[in-house]
Amino acid sequence: MMLPNICQTAVFQAPIQKVWEAVATSEGLAAWFMPNDFQPVVGHSFHLNAGPFGMSPCQVTEVDPPHRLSFRWGKDWTITFELKEKGEQTEFTLIHSGWDSEQVTEFGEAHTVVRDRMDQGWKKLVQSLGAYVEG
Repeated sequence: MMLPNICQTAVFQAPIQKVWEAVATSEGLAAWFMPNDFQPVVGHSFHLNAGPFGMSPCQVTEVDPPHRLSFRWGKDWTITFELKEKGEQTEFTLIHSGWDSEQVTEFGEAHTVVRDRMDQGWKKLVQSLGAYVEG
Protein backbone atom coordinates (compact mmCIF):
# COMPACT_ATOMS: atom_id res chain seq x y z
CA MET A 1 0.00 0.00 0.00
CA MET A 2 1.37 3.37 -1.00
CA LEU A 3 2.11 5.86 1.75
CA PRO A 4 1.71 9.64 1.30
CA ASN A 5 4.51 11.57 -0.35
CA ILE A 6 6.66 13.75 1.86
CA CYS A 7 6.02 17.35 0.78
CA GLN A 8 7.76 20.40 2.19
CA THR A 9 7.14 23.93 0.88
CA ALA A 10 8.95 27.11 1.86
CA VAL A 11 9.28 30.62 0.47
CA PHE A 12 12.85 31.92 0.31
CA GLN A 13 14.02 35.51 0.13
CA ALA A 14 16.14 34.73 -2.91
CA PRO A 15 15.75 34.92 -6.69
CA ILE A 16 14.76 31.73 -8.49
CA GLN A 17 18.12 31.40 -10.28
CA LYS A 18 20.00 31.36 -6.97
CA VAL A 19 17.70 28.65 -5.59
CA TRP A 20 18.00 26.69 -8.84
CA GLU A 21 21.80 26.71 -8.59
CA ALA A 22 21.48 25.43 -5.00
CA VAL A 23 19.36 22.44 -6.05
CA ALA A 24 20.65 21.73 -9.57
CA THR A 25 24.44 21.79 -9.17
CA SER A 26 26.75 19.40 -7.38
CA GLU A 27 28.26 22.25 -5.34
CA GLY A 28 24.86 23.64 -4.40
CA LEU A 29 23.48 20.27 -3.29
CA ALA A 30 26.63 19.55 -1.26
CA ALA A 31 26.24 22.86 0.60
CA TRP A 32 22.88 21.97 2.18
CA PHE A 33 22.11 18.30 1.40
CA MET A 34 24.85 15.69 0.81
CA PRO A 35 28.18 15.41 -1.00
CA ASN A 36 27.56 14.09 -4.50
CA ASP A 37 28.69 13.80 -8.11
CA PHE A 38 25.43 15.17 -9.54
CA GLN A 39 25.10 16.71 -13.01
CA PRO A 40 21.81 18.28 -14.22
CA VAL A 41 21.51 15.98 -17.24
CA VAL A 42 18.57 13.60 -17.75
CA GLY A 43 19.85 10.03 -17.49
CA HIS A 44 22.98 10.97 -15.53
CA SER A 45 23.77 8.41 -12.85
CA PHE A 46 25.29 9.82 -9.68
CA HIS A 47 25.75 9.07 -5.99
CA LEU A 48 24.77 10.85 -2.81
CA ASN A 49 27.19 10.33 0.06
CA ALA A 50 24.70 9.30 2.75
CA GLY A 51 27.31 9.13 5.50
CA PRO A 52 26.78 5.99 7.59
CA PHE A 53 24.51 4.57 4.86
CA GLY A 54 27.30 4.81 2.26
CA MET A 55 27.08 5.89 -1.35
CA SER A 56 23.47 5.97 -2.48
CA PRO A 57 22.85 5.48 -6.24
CA CYS A 58 20.67 8.03 -8.06
CA GLN A 59 19.65 8.89 -11.60
CA VAL A 60 18.37 12.20 -12.99
CA THR A 61 14.90 11.81 -14.52
CA GLU A 62 13.81 15.41 -15.24
CA VAL A 63 15.52 18.78 -15.67
CA ASP A 64 13.39 21.84 -16.48
CA PRO A 65 15.46 24.92 -15.53
CA PRO A 66 14.77 26.82 -13.35
CA HIS A 67 11.47 25.24 -12.32
CA ARG A 68 11.74 21.48 -11.80
CA LEU A 69 14.33 18.79 -11.14
CA SER A 70 13.68 15.11 -10.36
CA PHE A 71 15.89 12.15 -9.67
CA ARG A 72 15.52 8.54 -8.61
CA TRP A 73 17.11 7.82 -5.24
CA GLY A 74 17.97 4.23 -4.47
CA LYS A 75 15.61 1.51 -5.63
CA ASP A 76 12.30 3.03 -4.54
CA TRP A 77 12.26 6.80 -4.23
CA THR A 78 11.92 9.85 -6.44
CA ILE A 79 12.97 13.30 -5.24
CA THR A 80 11.46 16.32 -6.99
CA PHE A 81 12.34 19.97 -6.44
CA GLU A 82 9.78 22.48 -7.77
CA LEU A 83 10.56 26.21 -7.90
CA LYS A 84 8.10 29.04 -8.55
CA GLU A 85 9.14 32.66 -9.01
CA LYS A 86 7.30 35.02 -6.66
CA GLY A 87 8.81 38.39 -7.54
CA GLU A 88 12.12 38.58 -5.66
CA GLN A 89 11.19 35.46 -3.70
CA THR A 90 11.13 31.78 -4.67
CA GLU A 91 8.58 29.22 -3.55
CA PHE A 92 10.37 25.90 -3.16
CA THR A 93 8.58 22.56 -2.87
CA LEU A 94 10.25 19.25 -2.17
CA ILE A 95 8.38 16.03 -2.99
CA HIS A 96 9.80 12.70 -1.82
CA SER A 97 7.70 9.93 -3.37
CA GLY A 98 7.83 6.16 -3.66
CA TRP A 99 6.79 5.17 -0.14
CA ASP A 100 5.21 1.73 0.13
CA SER A 101 4.17 0.17 3.45
CA GLU A 102 5.16 -3.27 2.14
CA GLN A 103 8.68 -2.28 1.04
CA VAL A 104 12.00 -2.12 2.87
CA THR A 105 15.02 0.02 2.01
CA GLU A 106 18.30 -1.35 0.70
CA PHE A 107 19.37 -1.28 4.36
CA GLY A 108 16.52 -3.52 5.52
CA GLU A 109 14.38 -0.88 7.22
CA ALA A 110 10.63 -0.69 6.61
CA HIS A 111 9.42 2.30 4.59
CA THR A 112 6.89 3.02 7.35
CA VAL A 113 9.76 3.62 9.80
CA VAL A 114 12.10 5.45 7.43
CA ARG A 115 9.35 7.75 6.08
CA ASP A 116 8.73 9.39 9.47
CA ARG A 117 12.47 9.91 10.02
CA MET A 118 12.94 11.31 6.51
CA ASP A 119 9.95 13.66 6.93
CA GLN A 120 11.67 15.22 9.95
CA GLY A 121 15.01 15.24 8.16
CA TRP A 122 13.60 17.04 5.13
CA LYS A 123 12.15 19.77 7.37
CA LYS A 124 15.67 20.49 8.65
CA LEU A 125 17.19 20.23 5.17
CA VAL A 126 14.70 22.70 3.68
CA GLN A 127 15.63 25.11 6.50
CA SER A 128 19.32 24.56 5.63
CA LEU A 129 18.57 25.28 1.97
CA GLY A 130 16.83 28.50 3.00
CA ALA A 131 19.79 29.59 5.13
CA TYR A 132 22.13 28.80 2.24
CA VAL A 133 20.23 30.77 -0.45
CA GLU A 134 19.30 33.66 1.82
CA GLY A 135 22.80 34.01 3.31
